Amino acid sequence: MEYKSHFDLPIQLIMFFPFLILLVLYALNILTSIWAYRDARKRGKSNEYALLVLIGTLLFPVMGLIVYFIMRKDS
Repeated sequence: MEYKSHFDLPIQLIMFFPFLILLVLYALNILTSIWAYRDARKRGKSNEYALLVLIGTLLFPVMGLIVYFIMRKDS
């Protein structure tokens, strides 16, 4: 007699959870980058500066936001 666990999940379901987590993190990265861009524009910064903030936070999500928050306090 073969033992069968009740917790055997299909591989598609197991692979879905990491994909879902990555999708949520990517969406959060996009939302925080858009927020940083709009915040820079609202504070009266130039379009070039705001675009640089957007690119920096998109490419370096955590470090980009930290650097933006530090630079934001100076102005």
